[in-house]
Amino acid sequence: MPVEHPTQSNTIVDVLDKILDKGVVIAGDISVGIADVELLTIKIRLIVASVDKAKEIGMDWWETDPYLSSKANENTKALEEENKMLHERLNQLEKTMKTTTNN
Repeated sequence: MPVEHPTQSNTIVDVLDKILDKGVVIAGDISVGIADVELLTIKIRLIVASVDKAKEIGMDWWETDPYLSSKANENTKALEEENKMLHERLNQLEKTMKTTTNN
């Protein structure tokens, strides 16, 4: 009697392609405690997906992280400059308010 082999074969590439296309979420919590007193809790969340799938579900944090994106670094510089200008305007307004109340 001959041995039959399944006609459908999943290679690691096929499995990886499906995972990246659909996405996989792995979640877990680790708690450390003594005598029913919780001392430490570590929440672990991992998502494995393609960049397109991640963007589709609203995950795009790497685009705004200055350590991972040069565009984010430019945005950070612009925000720092705007923050500096606002501080200067606030200081001028406070000085104006002080001179107005003193007179």
